[in-house]
Amino acid sequence: MILLRSLAAAVTFVLLSQAGYAQTAPQSPPSQSGDTVLSRDAVLRDAEIPAAGNPDGDITVVEYFDFQCPYCRKVHADLQRLIRDDRKVRVVYKDWPILGEVSKTAAQLVQAAKYQGKFVAAHDALMGYKGRLTAANLEDILTKAGVDVAKAKADAQANDAAIKATLARNDAQAEAFGFVATPSFIVGTFRVPGAMELAMFKQAIKEARELQKKNGKQ
Repeated sequence: MILLRSLAAAVTFVLLSQAGYAQTAPQSPPSQSGDTVLSRDAVLRDAEIPAAGNPDGDITVVEYFDFQCPYCRKVHADLQRLIRDDRKVRVVYKDWPILGEVSKTAAQLVQAAKYQGKFVAAHDALMGYKGRLTAANLEDILTKAGVDVAKAKADAQANDAAIKATLARNDAQAEAFGFVATPSFIVGTFRVPGAMELAMFKQAIKEARELQKKNGKQ
């Protein structure tokens, strides 16, 4: 993949405000209030999704992903490297289970793992798994990552409405942004409808910081 000198030719700039994002594609409006679903906080700082990297970072990378997506798994290694290389970046993983029932089950279990402080560990374990995810091996992978699966199942049931609401927000945002496949990203105020490499992440973050500085935003 060729790194462009400016990402403007490769990605779409979207205006982030307290009210919401500017329209980026002629999509039908989500079922929830657009102001709620596409607000700055809903997209970048959903309280129901623990952040990876620096939770107080100056730039947020949001990934819309599916645990069964091979491109998502490939890009995950670059995201982990990005977090190690740039201590001011926070990453928000937004489950967008569009590849079948196993994806939905995995998303629900990982969402439930947050109630025992294992959201990121669970996410990394499934993304780092080299084989095919199945209903039979999900629990074993999560257990090896330190997740109490029995508790996760109980928490998933007890918090079913909250988890479904989180996944519905993720889906509504992805559709409103015009994303059609995983992985897709928001990097600062750049919309990136496709996989990226480490160099492109770093370039997008550099330009996002420059834009923040220009606009006087922290």
